[in-house]
Amino acid sequence: MFTVTLDVIQTVALGAIVYIIGRSIKNRIPLFQKYFIPAPVVGGLLCSFLIFGLSKSNLIEVKLTNTLQDFFMNLFFTCTGFTVSIPIIKKSGKQGAILAVVAVFFLAIQNVVGIGLAQMLGLNKLLGIAMGSISMSGGVGSGAAFGPTLEKLGAEGGTTVGVAAATFGLLAGSLVGGPVAKRLIDKYHLKADAGLQMEVEEKSHVSLIEKNFLNSVLSVLLAAGVGSVISWGLNLTGLTFPYYVGCLFAGAIFRNIAEACHTEFRMEEIDIIGNISLNLFLSMALMSLNIAKLVGLAAPMLVILLVQTFVMAIYAATVTFRTMGGNYDAAVMAAGHCGVGLGQTPNAIANMSSIIEENGPAPNAWFVLPVITVVFINIFNPIVITAFINLVK
Repeated sequence: MFTVTLDVIQTVALGAIVYIIGRSIKNRIPLFQKYFIPAPVVGGLLCSFLIFGLSKSNLIEVKLTNTLQDFFMNLFFTCTGFTVSIPIIKKSGKQGAILAVVAVFFLAIQNVVGIGLAQMLGLNKLLGIAMGSISMSGGVGSGAAFGPTLEKLGAEGGTTVGVAAATFGLLAGSLVGGPVAKRLIDKYHLKADAGLQMEVEEKSHVSLIEKNFLNSVLSVLLAAGVGSVISWGLNLTGLTFPYYVGCLFAGAIFRNIAEACHTEFRMEEIDIIGNISLNLFLSMALMSLNIAKLVGLAAPMLVILLVQTFVMAIYAATVTFRTMGGNYDAAVMAAGHCGVGLGQTPNAIANMSSIIEENGPAPNAWFVLPVITVVFINIFNPIVITAFINLVK
């Protein structure tokens, strides 16, 4: 069998090709657009299956050099940390604080469910965490980021399982949110307040100026550097923290120091850097998946993921709905929580939008849920995951 080894530049170039192909396919298939399947997932999975097929056919073995994969991953999580703004969090008030507790507590539930079912089905308990909050609330990026840590601890196929579970979650998050809200609205005869009008915030177009954009790039790189020191300090505790956790915290520190000092801050540019890093990281991570490791786990995985979906729906319809007030806004939040608890923020927004278009505005839900869940899940999920990894490793 002929072996092809790609160096660092060639691997990144292949990642770029994978992303372009994935984006092209997604733009042509409405199903992928409807359920917010990321372009790197489409292209990356296609590439990994192609590499798997070539290897199984004894034609070509492709070896990748993923040196820059972790670099892009850590830049992405640094940029994610920059979204954590204390003043914005304070605006959500008591309701936001309650929702934060509800969302973070569910992270633990997802891991308990995953570990318990994995043990019952004869799987490594660490794979249960991969099918818990790592993939469900964390998404594809978290699955790819924590996968190597799980594999080092003996969970073979941790990355593949995490990413596959997260991809399933993207679909499930959009499928169950609407029905959950509809059932609540019909059961309790809920209606939107007639006097409320939806507030639509239009993002102003920001021109990219070389000097300003360079300053944003430098800010992210400096924060990532500080994050490396934070990661080193966290691991001195004896617990296992992925490198990117420190980068996440550093980004948050930089953001809030800048706001406290009234320093000019261009979040639009940080978002661009983060999106570029995420797309390249995911493309590289997904195209190098070991598909062979996933084949033997298909049936147990499906059982666990279906149970996770059911548990999310029940939790949103009871705990989320009732703690948020048991009204129409709370029903919309329940749908949004299904989206972000199984998929990602776009799933949550899509779920809420479909209900609002049909039944009327829910301004509290529209503002509070995306901000609170994004901030607190991003901060606490790595901590919760790390605690469970150290508990069962």
